[in-house]
Amino acid sequence: MNDAAPAPTPAPAPVPASTPAPAPRRARVRAPELIGKGGWINTGGRDLKLADFRGRTLILDFWTFCCINCLHVLDELRELEEKHRDTLVIVGVHSPKFVHEAEHQAVVDAVERYEVHHPVLDDPELATWKQYAVRAWPTLVVIDPEGYVVAQHAGEGHANAIRTLVEELEAEHEAKGTLRRGDGPYVPPEPVATDLRFPGKAVLLPTGDFLVSDTTRHQLVELGPDGETVVRRIGDGDFREPQGLTVLPDGKVVVADTVNHALRTYDPATGVIERIAGTGTQWWQGSPTSGPALDVDLSSPWDVAWWRGKVWIAMAGVHQLWTYDPETRTVAVAAGTTNEGLVDGPAAEAWFAQPSGLAATEDRLWIADSETSALRWIDTEGVVHTAVGTGLFDFGHRDGDAGQALLQHPLGVTALPDGSVAVSDTYNHALRRFDPVSGEVTTLATDLREPSDAVLVGDEIVVVESARHRLTRLRLPEEAVQVEAVAHRTQREATEVAPGRLRLDVVFQAPTGQKLDERYGPSTRLLVSSTPPELLIGGAGTGTDLFRELDLDPGITEGVLHVSAMAASCDDPAGGSQAEGSGGEYPACHVHQQDWGVPVKVTPDGAARLPLILAGMDA
Repeated sequence: MNDAAPAPTPAPAPVPASTPAPAPRRARVRAPELIGKGGWINTGGRDLKLADFRGRTLILDFWTFCCINCLHVLDELRELEEKHRDTLVIVGVHSPKFVHEAEHQAVVDAVERYEVHHPVLDDPELATWKQYAVRAWPTLVVIDPEGYVVAQHAGEGHANAIRTLVEELEAEHEAKGTLRRGDGPYVPPEPVATDLRFPGKAVLLPTGDFLVSDTTRHQLVELGPDGETVVRRIGDGDFREPQGLTVLPDGKVVVADTVNHALRTYDPATGVIERIAGTGTQWWQGSPTSGPALDVDLSSPWDVAWWRGKVWIAMAGVHQLWTYDPETRTVAVAAGTTNEGLVDGPAAEAWFAQPSGLAATEDRLWIADSETSALRWIDTEGVVHTAVGTGLFDFGHRDGDAGQALLQHPLGVTALPDGSVAVSDTYNHALRRFDPVSGEVTTLATDLREPSDAVLVGDEIVVVESARHRLTRLRLPEEAVQVEAVAHRTQREATEVAPGRLRLDVVFQAPTGQKLDERYGPSTRLLVSSTPPELLIGGAGTGTDLFRELDLDPGITEGVLHVSAMAASCDDPAGGSQAEGSGGEYPACHVHQQDWGVPVKVTPDGAARLPLILAGMDA
């Protein structure tokens, strides 16, 4: 996720970051206390302290529930959490980006929605985030059974490295007598009986019934025309957190099977469910981006729409739009570079940030681009435009001219008959409207609870109120609701850096028993850019070293550095490590990647070095 926190006190000069250098002794730093004004969730009401985890390996997962990368990491950790349940405790430290995410009940809802089965510390003021000098979501911090920080990992793809470290710590502390086995502090909440549980999206079927993705229960639910009566439940083990739905011309429904990284069709006439795209494996950099649909990996498809003879896919996990062609049964990237941000222009050069909602009209495909709090669209010539929104850091609830209007993490968009669109403005709990003719943004309804989609039914609109677990029917108002304007900026203090030359170091240490994978060329990649672009006189662009000398324009005093890093490591046969299932013929390889957005302020006393930890500890 493309945001970052301020830097701690500058560290000493590093080991060159592009060369992993395993140390004979593991570096250890005493772990700070866990503090969060929101208190604890999933502990049965008990407040926990760091001392309560002594004798176990502790993993702190710094996450926020808007962040798709954080949701990926939750899934990565599930197997590890189950396998080492008697010696390992995972604690989620919820560290909000958006104002809505600082509300305690919203965090409680998110913990249930995403089936988080470990204690969560609600840290709305980022106290623990700052104590641990965390810079980005998601970040994992490993603390040994004696209370020392031994590793930090940012981004995705670290599950194998952490598994290896957990097993090392378990053996080491078993031998020392400092390991304590037993049940952890997790206490599950009481289940609540509702027909829907955190529904995601909905479509109107030709019968007049509604089909709803019942996300947390991993099913589809068909409701009668009243939007309340359950007609049938669909999918027993077929889906994992399904989201988007779209009806094809032949009557079948395409389902974005989000956590399975797949598309499936459901035929309401026969009940048959069929996978049509995706392998079930998450897409990583370097994987194919087109080809036979069942052979190409996808990444958290969040919504789908039928437009111009193809199924368009909001591929939230990689910040792109893809298409599925039912005639050729192929998929391909349609727009976006995988870089996270807001950049318009030709489809191949545009940047998105977790596109999560789609709506098609004859000449436009509308996009709810959630992490930039933006409403965007792509035209028939393949050019991407922004109607509302300015980027990753600004959000709020402000109506009026679209150039200054604000949304907060919208997840849905719905085309209206007059050519305007309704936006499910999720974190503002509102339904908004954008009129492309007047260029005005208005508010249609408030007091909704995390609306994630809406369906037009005659002169009414049916809203998916995700956090109220229901569909809510509204009559489209003739006049907009008057809402007091509020504007917010992501609360991240800028990192103070010195003018002139800035050394950027991405710290990466290959896990024990692995080495960088150089078989097919460079195993690391670093992409650097800035907002505004003029901030960087030198150092922008792509390279293969995980360090870079950046030259800052002395005339620009603040901006954002966008850094994307990737490293691939493989089991080293010489080191005696071979992952299960590798078969012995080819080493198991792992991709580690993260995007940072680092707000910087140029000051005379600022740091001359900017360290970002991808994996390991900064020297």
